[in-house]
Amino acid sequence: MHGPFESLAALQAALDAWREEYNSDRPHQSLGMAFPASRFTPAVSPLPLRVPSQLIAASTRQAEQPEPPSAELSAAPAPDGQQAPPVAVEADRVVPPSGNLQVGGQQVWLGPALADRKVTIWVDETSLHVLLDGARIKTLPSRLGVAELARLAAAGARPAGPSPLLAGTATAIEIERTVNATGLVGLAGAQVSVGYQLAGQRVTLRMDGTQMAVITSDGELARTMPCPVPPGDRYRLRGARRAAASPPPPSGPVTVQRRVSSRGGIMVATQKIQVGLIHAGKIVTVTAGDHSFRLEVDGQAAGVVPRTTTREIHRYKAYAARPRPGRR
Repeated sequence: MHGPFESLAALQAALDAWREEYNSDRPHQSLGMAFPASRFTPAVSPLPLRVPSQLIAASTRQAEQPEPPSAELSAAPAPDGQQAPPVAVEADRVVPPSGNLQVGGQQVWLGPALADRKVTIWVDETSLHVLLDGARIKTLPSRLGVAELARLAAAGARPAGPSPLLAGTATAIEIERTVNATGLVGLAGAQVSVGYQLAGQRVTLRMDGTQMAVITSDGELARTMPCPVPPGDRYRLRGARRAAASPPPPSGPVTVQRRVSSRGGIMVATQKIQVGLIHAGKIVTVTAGDHSFRLEVDGQAAGVVPRTTTREIHRYKAYAARPRPGRR
């Protein structure tokens, strides 16, 4: 049998021919020059299989009297040609010390850190969501059917409200994250830099359109940046919720801070401004007006520069300079 073959059918035909030749047309020395097919006999089990009478009776009763779903879980009939909406219930549970929760026979791992915390389980035939203090913390594929959901309802589960997942992609959402020691936060399996001056702080990330606002725990807008998560994936982020109103930008002339580069320059609203090599490494305060930038260094006026850009200012605070290895 040699390839290549023109199709799977040709390959299967070649395999069948080889099997027939191997078992029926070629004598084998290990079998005393007999054919393998002549030595094959079907196995007979000394213990015939049978179904216990109790199982036969139970299956017969179940077929004659199927268990109807709970009236509370009966989905409204769907219009012709449309699929009925899935049935959903909500139930409150207390996380056990092991952190391993059981819901209708499905295992939900939450971890010992949430032991003794009360969570809400939202579940239908498609998804299972875990909510803590109203915020979604975990989503899993549901392994429960209508019968399991009916048992949960009979045990005290209540009809569920709307899905915790945010519908659509045009909704502004926000999530909370803790900034690590290097200024990174975790988003959709990736690490995103929001600024190492926020290290250790709990921040709110507000995603709307193409922009993401970084808001401190005091409600202050720290910076805005291009949103790294596509709109269609934002509602699936851990802890995603509908966003509150965006914090207002500073009123009046905007004052920002920048650290002067080693070449004596800064950038404000995408406009490059030369402050001077003598100020390299210093913090310069920039008051942005409609037509000019006023510069102050060490509390003294350093100059006024015409404003040539109409772009918005997205960063208000200077970044601390990182010492380079081998330098002081």
